[in-house]
Amino acid sequence: MAGMGPAPVSAADAVSGIKSGERVFAGGFASTPTRLLAALAARGHALRNVRVAHLMVLGEAPHAAPELQDAFSAECLFIGASTRTAVLENRADFTPVFLHEAPRLLAGKRAVDWALVQLTPPDRHGFCSTGPSGDITIGAIRHAKHVVAELNPNLPRTHGDTLVHVSRLDAVVAVEDPVIELPPPAVTPAMRRISEQIAGLIEDGDCLQIGIGGIPNTVLELIADRRHLGVHTEMLTDGMAALYATGAIDGSRKAIMPGKIVCTFAAGRRALYDFIDDNPIVELHPCDFTNDPFVIARNDNVVAINSALQIDLTGQVDADSVGTHLYSGIGGQVDFIRGASRSKGGRPIIAIPSTAMGGKVSRIVPTLSPGAGVVTSRGDVHHIVTEYGHVDLFGLGVHARAKALISIAHPDFREELSRQAHELRLTWGEDHPMRRLD
Repeated sequence: MAGMGPAPVSAADAVSGIKSGERVFAGGFASTPTRLLAALAARGHALRNVRVAHLMVLGEAPHAAPELQDAFSAECLFIGASTRTAVLENRADFTPVFLHEAPRLLAGKRAVDWALVQLTPPDRHGFCSTGPSGDITIGAIRHAKHVVAELNPNLPRTHGDTLVHVSRLDAVVAVEDPVIELPPPAVTPAMRRISEQIAGLIEDGDCLQIGIGGIPNTVLELIADRRHLGVHTEMLTDGMAALYATGAIDGSRKAIMPGKIVCTFAAGRRALYDFIDDNPIVELHPCDFTNDPFVIARNDNVVAINSALQIDLTGQVDADSVGTHLYSGIGGQVDFIRGASRSKGGRPIIAIPSTAMGGKVSRIVPTLSPGAGVVTSRGDVHHIVTEYGHVDLFGLGVHARAKALISIAHPDFREELSRQAHELRLTWGEDHPMRRLD
């Protein structure tokens, strides 16, 4: 690094210039700068009203600790496990934003003074890589007044729009920490049945967007016999790397960046990071490109698979809150639902288990819980899949929608849902003249 960028310093020294009242961006996902965040939190006694903006911070979020609420305010563009309690207790804020628009915030309305990130060490030309995170990290680095980076040789070096010259960095901290891993969740029998139905909707040559969770990874296991699949996704997962190894993915039928696996961040186990490390097949780009619905739609046969917490009988999808309790965020769901719906032959899919709380409550409901957020509107929704079936709501009136959704609800709740739908005038009565059209 001699002659190229600053000499390494301690994490405490690297963040010593941050002042009260300033706005800080923190990288997230597998590139979360844990040492820098810990050093910043250690300065809490000397700071006030420092706003820390980020997507999902993996591991701990020490700046969101209750005893530091006078020093720091977490500004979450997506809520993860590390910040959920702080948001629920009104010690942190949540900004609803489509992911493809998030970089624009950091370039203007929510410009940051500091960017705290984790990068690979520079190559012989002086370029570091943002590794498994493109998302909004690149935008933050380009627009922040000051950039401080952990340089971690264990971080995979990735292709695409991920390069940052070391001369851009104001301070660096040398670390050799393991890359944060995201273990796959357990798969229930209901999730397996949902996955089987979704797999039946995927054909040779489709272009996939598949997110986090047990259902997406199970779907990928079930389509190893497909060929000429493409990938243009927000998140790259373990399952995608495994599916590529089977020969199912070659990207040959993509219109945008054919032959490439395109994503904005990768999170999973070490094998995934090894797969993307210096692999020219995989390209990471900022999310204002990967998640732009008009870019997504340029590929034909886009299959976008996303999840939900609740859906009402008119098709409104709640994916970010449990009633008034904020849980996650808008993220890229609407970006890909809209992109897939505009794609020639596209199939936007919402996968949702029929029940929650061990089968005690239905996730298909007459009306969303009070305070629940509508992430995907009834005008955007298309395919809905539960373990009891698959329906396509596109083009259906509210009466037909209610009937279709009740048909894939858990059998224990269908009778009550039918009664409630009738009370809400979402289904025709026995003597209604329109009933003959059902």
